[in-house]
Amino acid sequence: MSLPDDPRVRHVLALGDDSLISAQRMGWWVSRAPELEEDVALANIGLDQLGQARMLLGHAGDLEGRGRTEDDLAYWRDERDFTNVCLVEREQTDFGVAIARLLLFATWQHELWTALRGSTDPTLAAIAAKAVKEVDYHVDHARLWTLRLGDGTEESHRRMQAALDAEWGWAAELFDGSHLGSGLVEDGTAVDPATLREPVLRRVGEVLERATLSVPETPPAVARGREGRHTEQMGYLLAEMQHLTRSHPGATW
Repeated sequence: MSLPDDPRVRHVLALGDDSLISAQRMGWWVSRAPELEEDVALANIGLDQLGQARMLLGHAGDLEGRGRTEDDLAYWRDERDFTNVCLVEREQTDFGVAIARLLLFATWQHELWTALRGSTDPTLAAIAAKAVKEVDYHVDHARLWTLRLGDGTEESHRRMQAALDAEWGWAAELFDGSHLGSGLVEDGTAVDPATLREPVLRRVGEVLERATLSVPETPPAVARGREGRHTEQMGYLLAEMQHLTRSHPGATW
């Protein structure tokens, strides 16, 4: 395990890993969504997240100054070197779980990017300004599906509530700022994740109320993704994502 020493690099890298791993999970739904239009919508959301990951990993590489590109950081790091939150790495083969996770993650990202538009890191501020417009659509998409499933049939309501119960505890890691280096919040580079908790939970709660769903009472999961400690499923995800590059180093189309 070799996490960067520079707190600025660790910060940007963590945000890039969040988007990259979430994009990989979202890609699983291509050809598997419940309807053709949804297949396209989830693919587009995944591509937005991938675009954010590319900008963030590229910026992390520039800050690091070791010549590593976005591809190096995506394909040539081992599991313990990734610092994404565990929420985004777990399997989501149930559509309700995919929507519940998107609602939580996209609402958090929307608050995060909105705040980071004022970052004193001009590149990060520019990435946030672009990303917040994309994530606004992600939030709305998750909201509409949560309403449709929660306030739908007895079966869809039951499964949507079960999905929320399963994801809720893992969202707690989104608000943990213990991984941030000293000075990043104070100098305006980063946002204290704890300050995002109230607006995120309030916005999600409003959606759940309209969807006739209950706010879960699930306790926080033990999640240390920001420290490079991941769930069992992370290794399988990386094996699939990195397989081609590692099998054929230097290959080009």
